[in-house]
Amino acid sequence: MTCSRYTAFAALLALPGAAQAQALSGEGEAQTGTPPATITVSGSAGIVSDYRFRGVSQSDRDMAVQGGITASHASGAYAGVWASNLAGWGTFGGANMELDLIAGYKAALANNAALDVGLTWYMYPGGAAKTDFAEPYAKLTGTAGPATLTAGAAYAPRQQALGRWYRTGADAAAGVYTDKGAKDDNLYLWGDAALAIDQTPFTAKAHIGHSSGQNGLAPNATALTPTGSYWDWSLGVDARWRSVTLGLSYVDTDIGKRESAYLQPSFSKGQDGRGSIADGTLVVALTAAF
Repeated sequence: MTCSRYTAFAALLALPGAAQAQALSGEGEAQTGTPPATITVSGSAGIVSDYRFRGVSQSDRDMAVQGGITASHASGAYAGVWASNLAGWGTFGGANMELDLIAGYKAALANNAALDVGLTWYMYPGGAAKTDFAEPYAKLTGTAGPATLTAGAAYAPRQQALGRWYRTGADAAAGVYTDKGAKDDNLYLWGDAALAIDQTPFTAKAHIGHSSGQNGLAPNATALTPTGSYWDWSLGVDARWRSVTLGLSYVDTDIGKRESAYLQPSFSKGQDGRGSIADGTLVVALTAAF
């Protein structure tokens, strides 16, 4: 799992699940003598050295400040909001912030398994029109001792925000639409693994994901799947002390210079056409939960 929107989502959505598990088990009532709260509010705030979303930098390979809050009901329903600053990559239609609205339902299938389904609405306030899009998701999580495994799928149906409006980065830089109004969809499949190291504050983690969909640039000169199809992965470790977590991850993709050449100059730091914002990098994240 990357230290990015994905990591933040995973941490944020895990909090409602923990609250639900406590309510279902009656632990709150047993410990306090009062029924557990019907609605629980939780959240997190942090800073990352590079905001990587599915392996691609959304902050021009610079730091980003991120945070979110979630309200969860004892039934398993939850709703939340998450935000991060942006930079570089296509200028995001002129927006310098991403604001995600999240809603879903998490159900316990067994003592050690849960199904989570929901929808994320990605918004770019202040950006160009046709940049916001919706993406339903589903993920199955299971635990066995200190190990936690997650398999998930997110499918964004055909929308203009995902269409190939620009065939090349040069077209985007010149502001020339080559297929205005085009629509496309996107599928993301992923798997996560985490292993808590006994009697230590450390948790080892791994992530792998595959994106398939549009292979050009959308109205905001970005793309969920920049090259049409690619893999992203990460390996890392988290160190937790009370409510504060320090994470270190190596994040990479299989997007090479040849595959991404037609996306330049958008697909580079500073939009100078040199280098790539999907190369391997070490990401540091410091997050506080509340």
